[in-house]
Amino acid sequence: MVQLTIGSLDIQLQRKDIKHLHISVMPPDGQVRVAAPESMTETVIRMAVINRIPWIRKQQANFAKQVRQSAREMISGETHYLWGRRYRLEVIESDATQILAHSIKLKGGKLILSVSAGTSTADKLKVLNEYYRTRLKARIPALINKWSEKVEVTVASWHVQKMKTKWGSCNIDERRILLNLELAKKPVPCLEYIIVHELLHFKERQHNDRFKALLDIHMPDWRSRRDLLNRMPLGQENWKQQE
Repeated sequence: MVQLTIGSLDIQLQRKDIKHLHISVMPPDGQVRVAAPESMTETVIRMAVINRIPWIRKQQANFAKQVRQSAREMISGETHYLWGRRYRLEVIESDATQILAHSIKLKGGKLILSVSAGTSTADKLKVLNEYYRTRLKARIPALINKWSEKVEVTVASWHVQKMKTKWGSCNIDERRILLNLELAKKPVPCLEYIIVHELLHFKERQHNDRFKALLDIHMPDWRSRRDLLNRMPLGQENWKQQE
């Protein structure tokens, strides 16, 4: 990764074994990253970025306006999201001898977290993340089965993991997709959009006109789903704005 300065923009440039240049604007502060083919000259890269400056500025302005979550303290009264809805957290601490295992459940419009007294913030967060993982894994199979049949692709495996810069990714050769754990916090139509987005990469690797045409055919409202995902509050991590 090397730094380039183009006008007033500071660019992080990474050369890869790819065919086309790709520009990303990263939350939370609008950092610009460019992935470029190894053989592409710096002059061509600079011209490509200059041509995309209006789009880059628009993405940076969107990030500046986007609602952001504060650092998670895992205390009663704190707001957390599940499937796009806000829920208040209620923490119940018990003597270690009175609790068999830490747990969390949705009850009465609240997320009820039961832990032993003195449990650290980090361990409370682990319980919440495992809850998100369980809820997300329960949703995914039906959606993958539905959409893999519709778009006529075969998925060998799928996995959920925390990802720092993407909502999803895929390995085309292995027919495998990865989905960001954070999607459990977003509306289900957003999860569905990301699944379709990754499945269609089995047919078209690049974010080009053909890829967008495939999205138009199979999910005509994909842009509104994408925009909904990009409007949702950003967490502390640096998620990539979905294209």
